[in-house]
Amino acid sequence: MISIQVSIVQVGNSKGIRLSKTLLDKYQITNKVELVLENDYIILKPVTEPRKNWENAFAEMHKNGDDKLLIDSVFDDEKWD
Repeated sequence: MISIQVSIVQVGNSKGIRLSKTLLDKYQITNKVELVLENDYIILKPVTEPRKNWENAFAEMHKNGDDKLLIDSVFDDEKWD
């Protein structure tokens, strides 16, 4: 485990912390983090969006003809009543 000290800074009527660009880049933190409170620890986790921009990727695949089925007729022998 790595431990880094950061200063608490005034942010309007609240207080916050600043994260270095190095940390933001390394952990791919953009606009949001998840705050986890566990066993007297505060844990910051990057918010991941695994399907972000999929619609753009699928549109590009369709444009390029890369959206064809890899296995044809998988369910031909199944009866769907």
